[in-house]
Amino acid sequence: MKELLNNKPLFIGLLLVVFMFLVAVFAPVISTHEYDQINSADILQPPSPRHILGTDQLGRDLFSRMVYGARVSLSVGIIAVGISVLIGIFLGAIAGFYGGLVDRIITISIDIMLCFPVLFLILSIVALLEPNIYNIMIIIGLTSWMGQARLVRAEILTLKEREFILAEKVLGASNFRIISFHLVPNAMGPVLVSAILGIAGAILVESSLSFLGLGIQPPVPSWGNILADAKSSLGIAWWLSVFPGLAIFLTIMSYNLVGEGLKKYLK
Repeated sequence: MKELLNNKPLFIGLLLVVFMFLVAVFAPVISTHEYDQINSADILQPPSPRHILGTDQLGRDLFSRMVYGARVSLSVGIIAVGISVLIGIFLGAIAGFYGGLVDRIITISIDIMLCFPVLFLILSIVALLEPNIYNIMIIIGLTSWMGQARLVRAEILTLKEREFILAEKVLGASNFRIISFHLVPNAMGPVLVSAILGIAGAILVESSLSFLGLGIQPPVPSWGNILADAKSSLGIAWWLSVFPGLAIFLTIMSYNLVGEGLKKYLK
């Protein structure tokens, strides 16, 4: 605990991450209104005791939409990164352990994927599919595994020559056991840092897609489509853009702080 308190970026980042997580989990309890409740008498009301963060163009409570938007944005980030980490670990472990032709094929595949601008690749795929939360999670996950694969491959290339791995081979351990129980667990440090930083990136991608109308579709709220709705009222309703923008900023900053803090801790 003392080490955690001394690592201020990690401590502050963890506090913010836990806070956002609790907001997302307890959204039905925290929200003061239904997120899709339209009220023509409360259109574009500024922040007040009745509506803590104000209302939008349809009279919907912004605080409730922000709270439910946290649930959407965080779930997309975590699940998308989970998909990318699983793919990256699998391909990186195979490439690093077996080497040769298998390694060359996977390495070339990684290089080809890295040649494409990720956001434009995602935009192209999303334009062909129905823009819903499940497709967004899968698409982001399938287009962001390359960094994890390279990290795992590099770690395993080093680890597989260590004495404890050679001893396992002499004892007749199967390749599956060596990879699953010895190599991958020992290569997880850099992958964990990359995954935490990747959650921030995935949230930003989801917000960008929703802002462009290709992500989470209304009336389901996400911070990106709340920002998109604010475009038509920037001059008269500052709260519609400030609060979701601040939420995106704080969330991304918190995951970056945790990632950077863990990087120092794991050195």
